[in-house]
Amino acid sequence: MTASVPETSRARAALSRLFEPSDTVGLGLAAVVGPVDALRIARGDLTAGREVRTSLYELLGMDGDGRRDHLQEGLDRWAPRVPDLAPDRDLATLGRLSGRLVTPESGEWPAALDDLQSAAPLCLWVRGVQAVPPLDRLAAVVGSRDSTSYGATVTADMASGLVLRGYSVVSGGAYGIDAQAHRAALASGDDDQPPTVAILACGVDRYYPAGNEELLRVIASRGLLISEVPPGSSPTRWRFLQRNRVIAALSGVTIVVEARWRSGALNTAHHAAGLGRPVGAVPGSVHSANSAGCHRLLRDGTAVCVTDAADVAELAGPIGSVPTGDRLREATAPVRDQDGLTIPDLLVLDALPVRSSTTVDKLAVVAGLAPREVLSGLARLELAGLATRTSEGWLRQKG
Repeated sequence: MTASVPETSRARAALSRLFEPSDTVGLGLAAVVGPVDALRIARGDLTAGREVRTSLYELLGMDGDGRRDHLQEGLDRWAPRVPDLAPDRDLATLGRLSGRLVTPESGEWPAALDDLQSAAPLCLWVRGVQAVPPLDRLAAVVGSRDSTSYGATVTADMASGLVLRGYSVVSGGAYGIDAQAHRAALASGDDDQPPTVAILACGVDRYYPAGNEELLRVIASRGLLISEVPPGSSPTRWRFLQRNRVIAALSGVTIVVEARWRSGALNTAHHAAGLGRPVGAVPGSVHSANSAGCHRLLRDGTAVCVTDAADVAELAGPIGSVPTGDRLREATAPVRDQDGLTIPDLLVLDALPVRSSTTVDKLAVVAGLAPREVLSGLARLELAGLATRTSEGWLRQKG
């Protein structure tokens, strides 16, 4: 497979391992100089001159007055991963899975992802025979992992009805609402188009969560498994959050069936609303914590009320109106250990093992950060009671 892969695609494959999803500097660099030269710069084979830096900072709206070199920070962040780059190996793994790499240069690239602008993925690692459906044929159905019987029933009816109306159901492959949406879509689908699409936060060779392995295997054979990170990549909190923007961008409409007050499904809904995509929410009992997030979306105007597939199909009409409401408003909620952490600190926290110690160098590779950034993050996490230093290295502080 790799022999026939264009140089641009091979470079995008390598960069997707080098950069974490939505690494603004990395994606911006690829947009300014192209993926081939971006890879050469990241590897140190090519020097980025003043013109490149100026164009990059203008594209990203960053301060380029010399007080802070964002590109150099990126180069330091990517350096620990450069020795492990092996795009031919990753593409060969994808080939063994009968998968394919979809890039902006290929005819299958979903134009809807271009709405993400500088945050669009470098490429998509795809498993499945059929092509990715267009925006107006994709409907996202997302929600809580600890769904109730009410949520499961509504999800099954809605996903089934959407497939019968010609939509493919998009979700994240997780437990709860996601899994129910995938299963119902598979039960109602035919061979005309993929009944369901799972957007993963890990490589398409990994079935995560493990309890959904059989479901994900069926999706790979009858639907589509899609990821923006290469085979072998592990799921992390940051990748889950960034995965949500892909779900929102690909789908012509996003529906939240059940969501707690701080559910990740709300993150997907807010991404969709920010892109001007219609968002729907299913109402639940005022006594149910599992519906508090849905009611929040309805109250602040981010979503409209939907109760069945007919409502969703009506909502998925011509896109043009941007939902209103203060989508940034935060309210009182239980504090979580990641609250208030910067992105680098969150990446270090995700990389820290719980049971055995690890070194700064290993953390740099896993987190995709420069060693000095890892050390700074560890110091802050230690002060916050989230990391512990041992004689052998570092590990995550048990709560």
